[in-house]
Amino acid sequence: MRNEGSDAEYIARLQPRHRKALFASLSDQEQRAILHHWPFWARPEQMPPDGNWSVWLIMAGRGFGKTRAGAEWVRSIAESDGSARFALVGANYAETRTVMVEGESGLLSIAPPKQRPVWEPSLKRLSWASGAQAHLYSAAEPEGLRGPQHSHSWCDEIAKWMNNSGQAEAAWDNLKMGLRLGFRPQIVATTTPRPVALVRELVGAEDVVISRGRTHDNDLHLPVAFLTAMAADYGGTRLGRQELDGELIEDLEGALWTRAMIEGCRVGAVRVERSRDTGASPKRSLDCARDERGEGLVRIVIGVDPPASAHGDACGIVVAGLGRDGEAYVLADASVEKARPEIWARAVARAADLWGADRVIAEANQGGAMVKSVLHAAKISLPVKLVHAARGKVARAEPVAALYENGRVHHVGAFPQLEDELCGLLIGGGYAGPGRSPDRADALVWALTELMLGKERVPRVR
Repeated sequence: MRNEGSDAEYIARLQPRHRKALFASLSDQEQRAILHHWPFWARPEQMPPDGNWSVWLIMAGRGFGKTRAGAEWVRSIAESDGSARFALVGANYAETRTVMVEGESGLLSIAPPKQRPVWEPSLKRLSWASGAQAHLYSAAEPEGLRGPQHSHSWCDEIAKWMNNSGQAEAAWDNLKMGLRLGFRPQIVATTTPRPVALVRELVGAEDVVISRGRTHDNDLHLPVAFLTAMAADYGGTRLGRQELDGELIEDLEGALWTRAMIEGCRVGAVRVERSRDTGASPKRSLDCARDERGEGLVRIVIGVDPPASAHGDACGIVVAGLGRDGEAYVLADASVEKARPEIWARAVARAADLWGADRVIAEANQGGAMVKSVLHAAKISLPVKLVHAARGKVARAEPVAALYENGRVHHVGAFPQLEDELCGLLIGGGYAGPGRSPDRADALVWALTELMLGKERVPRVR
């Protein structure tokens, strides 16, 4: 194995005639064997580390090959050790199945046809010819890991595990307490880094071996257009350092929002009921839309922070709802990058149709009445309310951050780009997040200000 990359990458960089001669020297059987011989394709950081480790944390950028490394580790043990019993743990059952088992780099895809494990979806079980077995679990249901025993575990995208009520840490603890089979129980955890409690705990632990890497490390297996676009859009930004370079970005000192604050406010998905009218656009049923707490949404608004030009900042478009419990729920980030006015206006109209928005709250400092005209050109019936910013973005955000601190705002799912911007807003003014301006965060502030901080209007006789 070469330090600069895999054997396959070394051969790919040879002159064509040398590469052709090399493969011509191999028999048909040897050429077929290479297709599924992981040490040939793997880079050094994708191979299990030496030594007597208990946890191997692969913390790297998107597209690095984390999933493939985790699946190949499972496969190598399962095919050689019939007594192995694996726990496959994802953020939820759907991701465990579609990514870890059935995905392009999942356990079914990477195995040679004659050595492919038997997949029993109804039992959430994989069985190899050697006798080894793997069972699927959801980190969102930590009690499912209480009781079963395993010798090995592969945990995928641990930074995405829901932890608003301590589920992620409970799932990890229950998993470790069940690793009591075999001579040397081991866990492989694969993830894109985010400074959540579980990841930070593992990074600081003594018995954890960490492999790090960047998206660009896997450049021979990724489209050039993708790599070029990622470098152009996110190179050098806070989001790019985290999602592409695999850096663990900690909280900024003096930030209005912290990662822990946002993780603590995260809840599950909102149920959406669509219109049964034939030919009608999807509609939001406000009476039937419910968050995981069972509270109905009584009002939905869309905050819009229009860009000054089509070549500058993003157009922030954030959907938020008010629950019957008096608390706010951030539902979607529909923001668009570097879009012309007609493009971002159509994006607002689509979001309004999808979520059945009661009102669109648009900042009018950039463009004034033109903003309303552009939105009405996209859809004449859009209920637009123009607002004018008399204070800076950070000053407007401070009372909204206080709502988060008081537990009155919840994120329905994860919004990485929006959340990175929120954590880049600094107390007393200033912005140190991704991009030149916190456009998504500003759109959220307008939406939540309308829902939670506006004056109550009580009907009265004039």
